[in-house]
Amino acid sequence: MNSMQDSDVVVIGGVDAHTDTHEAAALDQRGALLGTETFATTFAGYAALLDWLRSFGRIDVIAIESTGAYAAGLVRYLREHDIRVLEVNQPHAHTRRRRGKSDPIDAEMAARLALTGKATTIPKQTDGIVESIRLLRVTRAGAVKARSAAMLQLSELIITAPQQLREQLTVRKTIRGQAALCRRLRPALSDLQSPSQAAKLALRSLAKRIDTLDAEIAELDTQLQQSSRGPRRAPRSCWASRPGTPGNCSSPPARTSIVSAATARSPHSAARVRSRRPPGAPSVTASTTAATATPTAACT
Repeated sequence: MNSMQDSDVVVIGGVDAHTDTHEAAALDQRGALLGTETFATTFAGYAALLDWLRSFGRIDVIAIESTGAYAAGLVRYLREHDIRVLEVNQPHAHTRRRRGKSDPIDAEMAARLALTGKATTIPKQTDGIVESIRLLRVTRAGAVKARSAAMLQLSELIITAPQQLREQLTVRKTIRGQAALCRRLRPALSDLQSPSQAAKLALRSLAKRIDTLDAEIAELDTQLQQSSRGPRRAPRSCWASRPGTPGNCSSPPARTSIVSAATARSPHSAARVRSRRPPGAPSVTASTTAATATPTAACT
């Protein structure tokens, strides 16, 4: 082992990820298999896996399967320790027929894909705001699906309910309206052998479930809106971005400065500006333009 470290071995790691354990393999820069080992999917297991790979030499890259699922925790741990990680797919079917199917072989094949340059995919970041939004959206989608299932069950139970109860609930034509009536049902808990009382309890339970899921979805929507909201922009000064204008000026320049600028450019353009004066407005003279040429100078 010391001779390997003395010769500055470059290690390429491969990991076949599972729920409870990760199978790791180590190759050198020439493709020779240095060893395989199994580690637990815990922080202690991640540390042991990294130390095991480092015992062979300097780690160049680690290729991992299932970086977005079983190996998500390992990928985060390795990135925190400045280890380059690549994502690989399962070995090709031809390779499996030639070499067989086992966790050590899959880990070795992952490392060989990185060694040959066939693995180039960088795993997604799972430690930022994108991951936070994904978690909330997955939970919300599950709640929406559960609410739809509860509303469908409510509608079907109303169809098959005893006739008197069914006529009482079908006064409302929408599922929401029928759920509102179901919340008011008062079943006799001591007489649940009766289908009508059991139907009342079942319908009231479904109506309460819909209310609970409505509240959960509304809360998740609020949290999603707050999480996806970016940093607020600083208020922009109205004319601060224009050259020659004070940054603390709170009002735009007067129109007379535009006329004076036109006069300075060309007498023809000044004539066009004067021609657009409304009837009865005082003419623009040299004195007035000189007095109002720089109105922003008074802004403090």
